[in-house]
Amino acid sequence: MDSEVVGGSFRDPSGFLYTRNGTLYRQVNRVFQDRLAAFVGSGLYDELARDRLLIPHRPVGLELAATAEACAVLQPERVGFISYPYEWPFGWLRDAALLTLELQERALTRDFTLRDASAYNVQLHEGRLIFIDTLSFEPRVEGAPWAAYGQFCEHFLVPLALMSMRDIRCGSLLRSHIDGIPLDLGSRLLPASTWIRPGTALHVHLHAWAQSRYAQGDSRRASRKRAVSRQAALGLVKNLRSIIERLTWTPAGTEWADYTLDNNYSQAASASKREIVTGLLGGAGPQVVWDLGANTGEYSRAARELALRVISFDVDPAAVERNYRRVRAEGESGIVPLLLDLANPSPAQGWAHDERLSLESRGPADALLALALVHHLAIGHNLPLERIASFLSRLGRSLLIEFVPKSDSQVQRLLQSRPDIFPGYSREGFEAAFRRHFRIEAARPVAESERTLYLMTSCAAGRA
Repeated sequence: MDSEVVGGSFRDPSGFLYTRNGTLYRQVNRVFQDRLAAFVGSGLYDELARDRLLIPHRPVGLELAATAEACAVLQPERVGFISYPYEWPFGWLRDAALLTLELQERALTRDFTLRDASAYNVQLHEGRLIFIDTLSFEPRVEGAPWAAYGQFCEHFLVPLALMSMRDIRCGSLLRSHIDGIPLDLGSRLLPASTWIRPGTALHVHLHAWAQSRYAQGDSRRASRKRAVSRQAALGLVKNLRSIIERLTWTPAGTEWADYTLDNNYSQAASASKREIVTGLLGGAGPQVVWDLGANTGEYSRAARELALRVISFDVDPAAVERNYRRVRAEGESGIVPLLLDLANPSPAQGWAHDERLSLESRGPADALLALALVHHLAIGHNLPLERIASFLSRLGRSLLIEFVPKSDSQVQRLLQSRPDIFPGYSREGFEAAFRRHFRIEAARPVAESERTLYLMTSCAAGRA
């Protein structure tokens, strides 16, 4: 009765994730007992866990099971922050695709297969991508095709091809198509030139055509599928890998990607800001920080010096891509770069609004960083300061926020294309609005600028 099933883990009859007294467990149901024993007994689990490709677990007692259907209970290593493919930069989705293919290849060499190729099974954990679904592996049936091939194409190949060949913003289609971008939609949206590219022609266009034909009732043709040897299955993995590796995107040309190199801070102002940020944040003592409007993550890294984990959000795809590439290149643990439009944050969605959590439901963070952000929301999106304060008070227990006055060049840049209809946007108006939801603990001016940094504590009711 004290177990709570994880919202996105109820569809698989083989088992599910749940929490009990704050600890995460995975129940394995009896229907999967033999397959789990075969997976562990084959040595494949040990190999993947050792190489940090699959999340490790430890078996615990059956008395911790959530239901009587259990044959085993596992306690997996817990991922600090669960994110979703529609929040990932291009490089993350591409690397997740390559990880999925590597797992399938390793599984095939031991006569196993991945029965699931969902992008949701991959997370960024301790600076590297890792697969989190132990129950996705099962013994391969000789001659059977890869059951997860279509899922792989819709979760990885189609969105990556659209992002690479059409527009990087096509990745947001994964938010409305949480089971992957349909093949027929991807086929229609991709450039006509992709019909003469063998990879996209076969795995997207012809795949979509075949899928449509079978859906129209040609069951006899569907049942006459040729047996697939293990060598052919490995060949499919190799072919898909070569296609994914050729899909690229250069993170440039967006409005804020070079903001850290193109702002009105002098060297002294930058040094002053960093000193104030680390001083005030260190006094708050957070373990988990959400950096809202992180750009390429310079202050996320300053926060990481003080906190165990920093979730580094930004709306600009190029900035987030650069942040992610640095995390991977330097092996930085504890920094998770994600795409987020704070004016339209990730909602609760899926079945019963519970499969994919909203941004707010994944909080609150111990502390929020909101540096050079409020003017974008208040002036760029016409959001009242009081509403901004109300939302931020629910996202974090503490808030380190920067107020940028109208006289600042970056605010003037925003006002160039719109009339100034923001009479309440002033330091006095800002403080009055935020005092309704926060207690202001400190205010520090940034040297050689007109900007001010504030440390605040949320007054939101029910906050632990």
